[in-house]
Amino acid sequence: MELSALGHEHAQALADWLGESRVDAVYASPMIRARQTAAPLLQERGMNPVILDNLREVDFGDWTGFRWDQIQEKFGIAAYDWLDVLENGGIPNGDTADALRQRVRPCVQAILDDNAHRTVAVVCHGGIVRVILSLLLEVPLAHMAHFNVDYGSVTMLELQPHKKHAIEIELLNFCPLTDRKGAGREAVERLIQR
Repeated sequence: MELSALGHEHAQALADWLGESRVDAVYASPMIRARQTAAPLLQERGMNPVILDNLREVDFGDWTGFRWDQIQEKFGIAAYDWLDVLENGGIPNGDTADALRQRVRPCVQAILDDNAHRTVAVVCHGGIVRVILSLLLEVPLAHMAHFNVDYGSVTMLELQPHKKHAIEIELLNFCPLTDRKGAGREAVERLIQR
C-alpha cells in the first residue's frame, strides 16, 4: 500500500523538521510506504537508505484486510489488544511476539554495531517501533501498548553505554506535521547541544 496524500505531507514535514540535524545513515523497511516516507529526507540529503527486510510491518495473518471492528465480530478478539494477542501465541497465520523479537533483534544489533557515535534514522512502522522499544528497554512487547505511535511520528532514543540505564527516550511519538509551536525542534536542539 502506498502513502496517502496526507502520508506524503507527513513525510515532507518530517524532512523539513529534521532540517540540518545530523543524520549519518538511514535504515528503512522494504515496504513501499516506509520508502516513500523516507524519500524527501533522502532526496534533500543525497543519501541512499539501507533497506532491512526484517523491519517490515507486523504480519497480522488472518486479520489482514479487516477493519478493527470487524476483527471483534469475526474472531471474537478486540483488535485493540493486538500486542497482548501477539504476546500470548499470536494471530492465526501471523506473527507472534517471539517471532517479531527474533526478526527485529538482528536489525537493531546491526544498526547499533555499524553506527557507534553516529546519528541514525530508522524509517519503519508503528508495530516495529514498539518491538524496538521493547528490545532496547527490555520490557515485554505487550507493555508497549502504553506508547502511542502515530503515523509520521518521531521517536528519538539516545544510547549512552557508559550509563547503567543506557537507553534514554528523548522524544516519543512526536508528529512534525502537527507541531505548531516548534516544541519538538527545541527538544532536538537541546539534545544536540549536550
